[in-house]
Amino acid sequence: MKDSNEPRKTHQKRQGNFEQAVKDQADRKMTARKEGDRTIWYGLGMFGIVGWSVAIPTLIGIAVGVWLDIKLNDPYSWTLMMLFLGVIIGCLNAWYWIQRESQDE
Repeated sequence: MKDSNEPRKTHQKRQGNFEQAVKDQADRKMTARKEGDRTIWYGLGMFGIVGWSVAIPTLIGIAVGVWLDIKLNDPYSWTLMMLFLGVIIGCLNAWYWIQRESQDE
């Protein structure tokens, strides 16, 4: 004879599996929210921002320095001075971006 509780047991088992699946998915979402956007792409993006924020001011400093060397004809190397200034400004710029991103956590 067939057990009259068989459909009920099957239903309870499915419901238990469903509840566990929902709980697992909620746990994954909570973990993702805690970790934020910290993926490999985030790291590469941050690396790019820092790189460009140093490279652009440095290149601008070199260009201005070469232009000043041509125009002023001084005994001083404006290219080296502006290169140094561009690197300093670029490093400060990179520091700003890193500070800004770390405050968003």
